[in-house]
Amino acid sequence: MEYDSMHFDHAGIATDDAQALAELYGDLFGLEVAHEEVFDGMRVTFVECGDGYFELLEPIDEGTIARYLADNGPGIHHLALATDDIEAALETVRDHEVTLIDEEPRPGAWGHSVAFLHPKDTGGILVELVEH
Repeated sequence: MEYDSMHFDHAGIATDDAQALAELYGDLFGLEVAHEEVFDGMRVTFVECGDGYFELLEPIDEGTIARYLADNGPGIHHLALATDDIEAALETVRDHEVTLIDEEPRPGAWGHSVAFLHPKDTGGILVELVEH
């Protein structure tokens, strides 16, 4: 299967306070909030940054981001690449024998379909594929 080339979509950033971090990025860099929601036990805030976003992830209950913060502290959690065909992108990943965390796309924030690739096969980076 073929799909159009991917492009950078966002950097997922784990934080204890998404609102304060969004305000800081606004004050420092003139960035504005594009979207906010509560999703999957997190307060998720997308801050526009050129052609991409900072996705600020604040846990509101125990879960992946809460565990990440406890183990690593605040910082970059993942990098996301946008594709117009997530199924084809996953097939390419399988063809290259990269370990998938999500074998099939699942619902993500902002109504997107997402799938994560295991960092052990992607240079130590948790990579998210996202289809808008």
